Amino acid sequence: MSEEIWYELHLLGHSFLLGIWFLIVYDGFRLFRQIVPHHTLTVGLEDIGYWVYAAVRLFALLYYENDGNLRAYAIAGVFAGMFLYNLTISLFFRKVLKKIRKSIKMKKERKKDEGKEKNKGNV
Repeated sequence: MSEEIWYELHLLGHSFLLGIWFLIVYDGFRLFRQIVPHHTLTVGLEDIGYWVYAAVRLFALLYYENDGNLRAYAIAGVFAGMFLYNLTISLFFRKVLKKIRKSIKMKKERKKDEGKEKNKGNV
């Protein structure tokens, strides 16, 4: 294979991995939002920050690896990485997050019920 084809495969591989990285970071946000309750405005601001970060990272990839030239296959590689990660690892991760959310909700309800029973005993 020619050196140019290897270079383009290298760029495609990096863009694919970058797409996976983008959803790993977003899954981190999802986890954080499960642990710490967020207001709708805060979620929106976090999402805007995330997408600015993603745009800067993608621009940096294209700038440093491809001299700033926009390549459709590099963008497609990012989307393919995101899509594949979303259908596999992220799907499993979201199921785990759902179980964590249920567990936290049950613990909160249990504490609330215990507090009500304590107050009844003091009256």
